[in-house]
Amino acid sequence: MPKRAWQKLSAGAGAKGRRFYDWAVIDLTDPRPGSRQLLIRRNRSTGELAYYRCYSPAAVPLTTLVRVAGSKWRAEEFFQSGKGLAALDEHQVRRYPSWSRWVTLAMLAYAFLAVVRANEHNRHPSPDELILLTCNEIQRLFITLAIQRAIDPVHRLGWSLWRRRNQARSQSSHYRRQAAQA
Repeated sequence: MPKRAWQKLSAGAGAKGRRFYDWAVIDLTDPRPGSRQLLIRRNRSTGELAYYRCYSPAAVPLTTLVRVAGSKWRAEEFFQSGKGLAALDEHQVRRYPSWSRWVTLAMLAYAFLAVVRANEHNRHPSPDELILLTCNEIQRLFITLAIQRAIDPVHRLGWSLWRRRNQARSQSSHYRRQAAQA
């Protein structure tokens, strides 16, 4: 691909800021209706390539294809989070009814965490010195405060604030470093 075919675009926000890659697109010829394109992503540091075969009813710009490709990471992230936080992958499938009950219960637990997180983000915008509550932190607090009352709740809440403050410092440091490199 010629050098002018590549564009530096963000695939969305990541843990350490925006994820920038070089992107190129090739129109594929096909007699059927619709637009078929090959989207190519190149890692800016390693040069590793990834390919996406794209279809849309009408031709779309490169920025739209990149935005849609970036949303794949979000879906994978949510699935991994559901496995870790709500034990979505902990069932031994023997029969469909038991699997269906387990998945429904796991999805309900994950929905609970997501709703509590969204509610907290809407009610209490985070000050600069703290990161917003995450589903992981809500799960830890719920287990410690509601299920296993082994640790003093005041100690647990203080530890949560300390951890979120340090994560906010780390996050701002990563953003500053990324901005300096750009």
